Amino acid sequence: MHAPALSPPVNVASIAAAIAAISAVGLGLALSIPLLAFELHDRGVSSTWIGLNTAVGGLATIALAPFLPKLVRRIGAGPLLLVAILSAAVSLLAFKITPSFVLWFPLRFIFGAALCVLFVVSEFWINAASPNHRRGLVIGIYGTVLSMGFAGGPAILSLVGTQGWAPYLCGAAFFALAGIPVLIGAAGAPAIEEDHSGGGVWTLMRIAPAATLAAFIFGAVETGMINFLPLYGLRRGLDAGEAALLLTVAELGNVALQLPLGLLSDKVDRRRLLLGCGIIGVFGSFLIPHLAIDSWAMWIAAFFTTGIVAGLYTVGLALLGARFNGAALATANAAFVMLYSIGLTVGPTAVGGGMQLLDPHGFAWAIGAFLLLYVLVVAGQIWRDR
Repeated sequence: MHAPALSPPVNVASIAAAIAAISAVGLGLALSIPLLAFELHDRGVSSTWIGLNTAVGGLATIALAPFLPKLVRRIGAGPLLLVAILSAAVSLLAFKITPSFVLWFPLRFIFGAALCVLFVVSEFWINAASPNHRRGLVIGIYGTVLSMGFAGGPAILSLVGTQGWAPYLCGAAFFALAGIPVLIGAAGAPAIEEDHSGGGVWTLMRIAPAATLAAFIFGAVETGMINFLPLYGLRRGLDAGEAALLLTVAELGNVALQLPLGLLSDKVDRRRLLLGCGIIGVFGSFLIPHLAIDSWAMWIAAFFTTGIVAGLYTVGLALLGARFNGAALATANAAFVMLYSIGLTVGPTAVGGGMQLLDPHGFAWAIGAFLLLYVLVVAGQIWRDR
């Protein structure tokens, strides 16, 4: 790797465009995943099949992410983001008018591909704009905005409900609004260079396993949480609005904690911080089945567990940025998102299957098992590298 270069002056309109795009990603994921889960639940589809359908969005990212750097170089970040925003809005509306569950699979693939473009291109953008000495701070802000999008989705559901056209139209409208700053600022997007390093996903995992596995675990746990926490609430006696509100509380933990975790990551060993996040996540996940579903204790546990676990993404991305730069960072970032998406594919399937096997608490046991795996791997790596 080459010595890190000095960061260029920040183009505010350009950064605003990236922030708008990533807000759309968070909002689109957090609104669509529980909304579509509620829709399928109302149609009598099992939790396992709901998880499998959700996982198709991750497959779309896995298929598309390796080609995105080349697409951005050929098409440009701005036009590609606008096409993705339009595709996401149209496909979200199409779910409502598609009665056949079989057709939901190609629709989910299109929707997932659109979100993948928003996710990867915005993340290239943020990484290129992050000064090395304040990387944790910048990515903490990025994570906070992303988390605000995640929190906004279930908040909309709690306000407008999960029935009828209202939630679908709200989601499509937010995608459209995100296109405005993209139109204004995307011309200033950093260029993505050709990568001649030859490194791929497995090379990256060997060099920085704590960061890359964090992406996978976060994808599995966060998507499983968004998809099944509302259904978990329903099966423990909450109504649909209360279940969506519980998810909102959990996602507000992401909003509140990413900036402090990002700042902390600039001052301490990031691998040890990732280990601590994983340990707290394990404890919180295994605690949830023992708490009353409508209690303040449940809200507090959901808030801190979800917020700390989201630190795996924020701190993992900062650790990745500290290890790579230039074109290698762009390639590493694509691999990071791919691993996140593999988690997005595996997580809902495993959590849905766990919930079906041990109804309803298999939801929490499955999430805790993912986090326990991460803790064991990172602890082993730190022990070997002492």
